[in-house]
Amino acid sequence: MSGGLDRNERMLRTRARRRALQALYAWQLSGYPMRQVEQQFAHEQAEELADLEYFHAMIFGVENEREELDAALRPFLDRDPDLVDAIERAILRLGAWELRHRMDVPYRVVINEALELAKRFGNDQGHAYVNGVLDQLAARERAAEYRA
Repeated sequence: MSGGLDRNERMLRTRARRRALQALYAWQLSGYPMRQVEQQFAHEQAEELADLEYFHAMIFGVENEREELDAALRPFLDRDPDLVDAIERAILRLGAWELRHRMDVPYRVVINEALELAKRFGNDQGHAYVNGVLDQLAARERAAEYRA
């Protein structure tokens, strides 16, 4: 369970993560400010039910903290963050942001959601890479929860 959310709320969060991944991917490739990328996604957001507040928190959180998130991920990567596949990099940044800022979401949920995104949108074995990196990050960022 994701912090006591009901099934519908969890579904809305999952959709928000999927939309956030797509926005982050577009942001990484285009180099445009997130506000501009967000406007491109606004019409799609209206058509698909999602937790828009969560979507906005994620995309602007990653944009504002990109350097800090990359620094947190770097010890667990086998290459510079900029050399990680763009989809996997967006998923890792999204997962790192959630691990650092959304204590209401259990770390296992963060990792599981990231794995589902990687399986759906990433390379064949991208989910294994994402799992390994985020698991190590969770052990550091959420040490007490991780040990419990």
